[in-house]
Amino acid sequence: MLEFNNISYSISQRKLFENTSLLVPNGYHLGLIGSNGIGKSTLFNLITKELSLDEGDIKLQSNKSIGILQQEIPDTQLTLLDFVLSGNQEQTELLKEVETSTNPDRISEIYMRLEDLNAYDAPWKASLILSGLGFDKSQQEKKLSDFSGGWRMRVGLASALFNEPDLLLLDEPTNHLDFESNIWLENFLVNYPRTFILISHDREALNKTVDHIIHIDQLKLNIYTGNYDQYENQYAQKIIGQQSLFEKQQAYKKNVMRFVNRFGSKASKAKQAQSRLKSLEKMDLVDAVISDRAIKFSFPKPENLGSSIITLDHVDVGYEINKPILKDINLSIANDSRIALLGANGNGKSTLIKLISEKLEPMSGKIIKSKKLKIGYFAQHQSEELELDQTAFQVLSQKALDQPELKTRGILGKFGFDKAKSDTKIGKLSGGEKTRLLFCLMSFESPNILLLDEPTNHLDIDSISALINALNDYEGCVILVSHDTQLIEKVSDQLVLIKDGKVNNFLEDLESYKTLIMDDKKSNRSKNKKEKNQKKNQKKLKKLEINIKRLTKEKLNIENQLVDKENISNYDLLSDLSNKYTEIKKDLEKSEELWLNQQE
Repeated sequence: MLEFNNISYSISQRKLFENTSLLVPNGYHLGLIGSNGIGKSTLFNLITKELSLDEGDIKLQSNKSIGILQQEIPDTQLTLLDFVLSGNQEQTELLKEVETSTNPDRISEIYMRLEDLNAYDAPWKASLILSGLGFDKSQQEKKLSDFSGGWRMRVGLASALFNEPDLLLLDEPTNHLDFESNIWLENFLVNYPRTFILISHDREALNKTVDHIIHIDQLKLNIYTGNYDQYENQYAQKIIGQQSLFEKQQAYKKNVMRFVNRFGSKASKAKQAQSRLKSLEKMDLVDAVISDRAIKFSFPKPENLGSSIITLDHVDVGYEINKPILKDINLSIANDSRIALLGANGNGKSTLIKLISEKLEPMSGKIIKSKKLKIGYFAQHQSEELELDQTAFQVLSQKALDQPELKTRGILGKFGFDKAKSDTKIGKLSGGEKTRLLFCLMSFESPNILLLDEPTNHLDIDSISALINALNDYEGCVILVSHDTQLIEKVSDQLVLIKDGKVNNFLEDLESYKTLIMDDKKSNRSKNKKEKNQKKNQKKLKKLEINIKRLTKEKLNIENQLVDKENISNYDLLSDLSNKYTEIKKDLEKSEELWLNQQE
């Protein structure tokens, strides 16, 4: 379906691909992986011809359509639903024409083509996709211009999925999704009937959705059969000798067991402990490779403030007076708590994070905190606030005014910044490097609690593993919001569900929560199906009414010809007209009967 023939490409005199070839058969579900900055997004731009190759060519099989997740979504006055529907250009033009056409024959042709395109199912299908990505019915009827950038990206994703191109290119589609929408997207991709290539840092998503991996390594495109775990096994065997790998594996497992032992004996967290131990049993030589390959970093040790550091007592919080988003919060946070916040976007996860970080004041109730408490807060859009013309060293030096240069560079070194990277302007750092810099700035004063709101959005898979190790070694409290299953499973030991304005402990494990999400989606699908059938019936009625009008007009026309004096003596014509009249009358009666049945 897709051929890469001896392709080469360089950017700013740096080679990304050199004389590499690859064949992608039809129907493959592929994950495209490689370290940050290696050329994954560039490869997409080469496939879509946004960029031109230095050498070689990329061929897409003729008559095959290609779709890509747009990076810029227009500021349009269309509703979300209409924007998604407008992505199918032929269908949109036919629907416009049928509203204005006065030619009965052309109208019939249009309806036949719309049936071929399954156009009557299109609104239902578009609504279902938007719902899966977190938009309720009322939001789907709002204008796209009413939504912020992150939400618009979701609409762009919905549009790409709705069109079902023969080759779908998805570049980090989960970056703007919450955990719930991420689970829905995984299930959608598992059942995608055509070919897709997915760039993702989410190991769980790659394991669930893809059957082949393309690894960009040493300027070449290398394809492996299987999901991400299977690729890692093959890659590990390829690059490291068995004995050396075994030793690394044992060291890695020992590190993970230290974390499991911290909470495994707590009866209240038995299910999470059991889930974590199961994940430990699955660990193999792959984990050693990741541990060895990833850039390591560490968070500083905080001061021990005793067992309880924050207590929320019957707290209400929100942004508008007398309109709390979260009500009657009762939550006790210990110095070693590892909490993951669950709940769909808009339910208040970030609001709770802001309340704990003191960026929001409670409307009612009490918050009791240790007087010496220091809080480190990572917000998902924080990298946009960095001064791009400054270096990492300059930014940290402004926080560490009394520190000697050597100590400041040493702190940066703990987050993977050598002298060269420390003196590089932030604007030239990769997304992952900016994230690590934010981790460094956030934790500079040795906070007792780390609040992490979607910390993995710009990290590659190896960097996420490094973050997991750093958080498991950290001796303070961690509260996180993430759509990354691996991060939640390996770091948190307490799940808190935020839903319908309430904050409650979720006493099951993450798999149980995923099942709960899918059950809710099935329930919504059933409701949507009923609405779909109602709309479909309306379309059928409209089509039947147009057909009845057309047949009635033809019947009247023949009746006039039959009584026309000029035709009285033309027996052949009268015979033909009579036969046609009989057929049209029969068709008309059938259409009227169908119309009546449809009304019932």
